[in-house]
Amino acid sequence: MDESPEDIYLVTNSETEGLSPSQSTSNSNEAIQQTPEDLVARAIAPIKREFLRPPPPSRTTQNDAASDANAKQSQSNVVKEKKSKRQLKRERRQEQKSALNLCPEIAKTGDVNACPYKDICRFSHDTQTFMAQKPADLEGECPFIRADASCPYGLACRFVGTHKDGASSATANVLKKSSEVNGLSKDVQKLLWKNKIRFTKADAVIKYLGLTGPNWKIKKLVGKEEDKVVLNGSHAAGETECKKFADDSVDCSDPTFSATDNVEEACATDELRPSKKAKCDEVENGATVLEKDIEKNSTETESIHMADDVLAEPDKSLKIHLREKKLIDFREKLYLAPLTTVGNLPFRRMCKILGADVTCGEMAMCTNLLQGQASEWALLRRHSSEDLFGVQICGAHPDTVARTIELIDKECTVDFIDINMGCPIDIVINKGAGSSLLTKPSRMKGIINAASGTVDKPITVKVRTGYFEGKNRIDSLIADIGSWGATAVTVHGRSRQQRCSKLADWDYIYQCGRKAPSALQVLGNGDIFSYLDWNNHISDCPELSTCMIARGALIKPWLFTEIKEQRHWDISSGDRLNILKDYLSEELMTTLCWYYGVETTRHFLLEWLSYTCRYIPVGLLDVIPQRLNWRPPSYCGRDDLETLMASDFAADWIQISEMLLGKVPDGFAFAPKHKSNAYDRAENG
Repeated sequence: MDESPEDIYLVTNSETEGLSPSQSTSNSNEAIQQTPEDLVARAIAPIKREFLRPPPPSRTTQNDAASDANAKQSQSNVVKEKKSKRQLKRERRQEQKSALNLCPEIAKTGDVNACPYKDICRFSHDTQTFMAQKPADLEGECPFIRADASCPYGLACRFVGTHKDGASSATANVLKKSSEVNGLSKDVQKLLWKNKIRFTKADAVIKYLGLTGPNWKIKKLVGKEEDKVVLNGSHAAGETECKKFADDSVDCSDPTFSATDNVEEACATDELRPSKKAKCDEVENGATVLEKDIEKNSTETESIHMADDVLAEPDKSLKIHLREKKLIDFREKLYLAPLTTVGNLPFRRMCKILGADVTCGEMAMCTNLLQGQASEWALLRRHSSEDLFGVQICGAHPDTVARTIELIDKECTVDFIDINMGCPIDIVINKGAGSSLLTKPSRMKGIINAASGTVDKPITVKVRTGYFEGKNRIDSLIADIGSWGATAVTVHGRSRQQRCSKLADWDYIYQCGRKAPSALQVLGNGDIFSYLDWNNHISDCPELSTCMIARGALIKPWLFTEIKEQRHWDISSGDRLNILKDYLSEELMTTLCWYYGVETTRHFLLEWLSYTCRYIPVGLLDVIPQRLNWRPPSYCGRDDLETLMASDFAADWIQISEMLLGKVPDGFAFAPKHKSNAYDRAENG
């Protein structure tokens, strides 16, 4: 998420925004008179003169209208009285009883008598009213039918006209299960809700490293002092840390620490860590009613989680040596970065088709995963086509990260686990996670040590150059990151304070790559937007294993094809539309093609279109390739569709979505989730 779209929303033609039409026209004429070299120096896209046009006169009017609408909406939200839980529950029941909420069993079969609940069913059984109120079918074929399966939504599907008679809906469920993995089972989710899963490996590692118990308070105080010393410029050596606590804590280099002791000490750590409040406090014969309920309903699941840990061999050392870990060779592989909101499973699936080698899921918060939140676990889903796949997690404390990694190792099929230590989002920073860890090297050490000691899967780390602009510090920690247990580190060439403004500092990334030990793979990240950018970074610093691609893939996902084929692809608007159609087909298979699923798909499409509008076709440029920080003047495409795709108006994005997903519902409005401007005016003139 370090390359989160939080900071990537485009405001095209930012120099003319807010000006009168006459002023905008004069600026456009001035741009026409300048040479392409002058425009590039000012970070303005050098578009051929025949495609330039004056800015739309309604630009300011539309922006003002949108801001007024947002202001009115915010005022209405303030005045709106908060509803009670009882009112919300009543409204949900009334909504369920509406004709549009057809019973799923009746929708699958089309038979009114198929529902086993009959009159007490909470959904509607009126198929005639449902078909009368249902929106019109969409153009095209149902994605499940295209995959030779039966649609599980039957009559509720927006492509019901293409359904075949006599097919079993169970085939669709089998298809979905076979193509996607890493789902959270209900039994495990209930155990997480009730805080009844034992993390014996993680707790034993935390105890082994001395990161819990009474000595942890002392280490935290000393760690803060070390952080202050490092911030002042003198980096403390990591080898002396264990010696400082040799009298008060377990020696980290002691190979005699066995897994049998780990299980006993792990039980003690559970008492130190506050658990969630249980709904039942009554005790009967030494066991709570909650525990009896767990034993009754989830005995088999819990035994599976405990078997591997309790039966561990006592003579094995807990600490896994780096040579014993499974390693992944990232060298010269095309790596799609984890991207928030847009980088979901359908988007990654499409990038795999276009040439990506390595994919990684969206950033998931450790605390949400440990609480069993289904929405957070959905970020870990993996498609069967993702042959080299990792997940990215974010946490602030070693015990939280270690427990999450142990849980992922048991429940998911992944090739590596990436720890985010570069997220610049305020809500993450305030929790002590993300790039705030860059100011706490002792905390970084504890997290990486705990993570690498818990599982044998490769642990990778994603960082930025530093927290404050002009105070880079990762080069002083790069060797330590490898000794702490990480197998690879990705360096984003910006600080947290820069977020995604200005250009990435690749010279500093090269410096980190040259300082890294041979066992640690270093990956660069930032502003890769063409195959020439990729080639230059790989050739300029052979110590880099590969480069991670983030915003470039959001704006033009065919970038992976360009790198593999070593060419600039002047893709047509029709081909771009076909890519959108393929994406929607995958998205509808994931969100499902009923009424609400289509609107969820529309939301993701509009979020993605807020980035694709930044792409400037190769045939329109005087200078190629396009740079990521170029601001395009107002221009028209080679056809109407290309012009529409270049628009930065939300109304035009909605028009594109209506071409693919039908008319939007009444009262529909869209505002991009990520509104930050990716350009820096002072830097680029």
